[in-house]
Amino acid sequence: MISPSDFLKKHGFEEEEEKEHTLEENSKERARKIQRPNAGTPHDWEDWERYKATHEEADNADDAKRQDDQ
Repeated sequence: MISPSDFLKKHGFEEEEEKEHTLEENSKERARKIQRPNAGTPHDWEDWERYKATHEEADNADDAKRQDDQ
């Protein structure tokens, strides 16, 4: 009897690399994908509003710079 992983290797299918599912890896993944919090403490929402305002200002400055260059 052939195992499923051996069958896939035999027929040229590559196995996907398994990611670690540790708390550390999960938190790093969440940090890379910053998005609006679904719930949380008032401090979380204050942090989100501050982050959003900071990045909107940076985006607006970049847009103004591009317009000046044209």
